[in-house]
Amino acid sequence: MTDRDLDWVVDHEAALHAFPWSRGNFADSLAAGHGAWVMRVGGSPVAYAVMLVVLDEAHLLNISVAREFQGARLGTALLRHLFAEARRCGASQFFLEVRPSNSAALALYRSHGFQPIGRRKGYYALREGGREDAIVMRLEL
Repeated sequence: MTDRDLDWVVDHEAALHAFPWSRGNFADSLAAGHGAWVMRVGGSPVAYAVMLVVLDEAHLLNISVAREFQGARLGTALLRHLFAEARRCGASQFFLEVRPSNSAALALYRSHGFQPIGRRKGYYALREGGREDAIVMRLEL
């Protein structure tokens, strides 16, 4: 992901999430040196991800597939790329947070061996008000 990708990324982020990352959030991640990728099919962007690696831990900060490409296993391909990059950077563990209501993401993460290790109470805002917990998941790489 580069600054040139941010218009597309931010547009899709807003379409996919009730509480999307801002352009500034993505720009800050790029400036901080976080791993950030845009997946392309036929030269066109279809998905993106942001990951932070600290010491032996990788943390998934954002992964999203454009709505029109969901169900095509692109999330699986992108996640596998992240695992390889995390290992290349010396990570032996991979962490993420996910909404309990996001059944598609939970199924994806479970299918790759992620295990729930805890909850963050009230981590996510809800569109209709209130808060939703996050399930914290971990994978041994």
